Amino acid sequence: MQKKLWIILAMVFVIPGLLFTASCSKKVVKEDTSLSQQAEDEAAKAAAEKARQEELARQRAIEEARLEEAAIQKARDNFLNEDVPFEFDSAVLTPDAQEILKTKAEWLQNSPNVKPTIEGHCDERGTLEYNLALGERRASSAKAFLVDLGIPASRLNTISYGEERPVDPGQNEAAWAKNRRGHFIIN
Repeated sequence: MQKKLWIILAMVFVIPGLLFTASCSKKVVKEDTSLSQQAEDEAAKAAAEKARQEELARQRAIEEARLEEAAIQKARDNFLNEDVPFEFDSAVLTPDAQEILKTKAEWLQNSPNVKPTIEGHCDERGTLEYNLALGERRASSAKAFLVDLGIPASRLNTISYGEERPVDPGQNEAAWAKNRRGHFIIN
């Protein structure tokens, strides 16, 4: 009988103890699961934020490169589209022409691989031979000014078209003034 009593007492104390332990361990596991889930959520949020920051940085770099390319293209277009004006029957650079050439020299210094050709143009008045010679003097005058500003002469070519390529075919003073120019092209 004593043996049965010990077995009953053992069952009375051991079974509730096991149940208590088992129920406590489940709560701990749930808490550990919720803590690990919270840590995983925070890690996922941190990873998402890092990815978002990297994407923003990449987009910013692309935009900066696009703006830089647009600025370079605008400077190139300004270089090509702005002609150097000359007075009637003259190859002397006016103050306006010198300012334009200073801007062109600055762009050329920032673009060391560019080798432009300076075209000398005239209006239609004068003989063909005279205008070809005047166009050459105008191109050479612009080239000499750029060389004085530090652009190597070996980078600059000149050619005269005289009256052969007018920008304005009109036969009035406004048209003739447009045609008396030094024009730049890039080879």
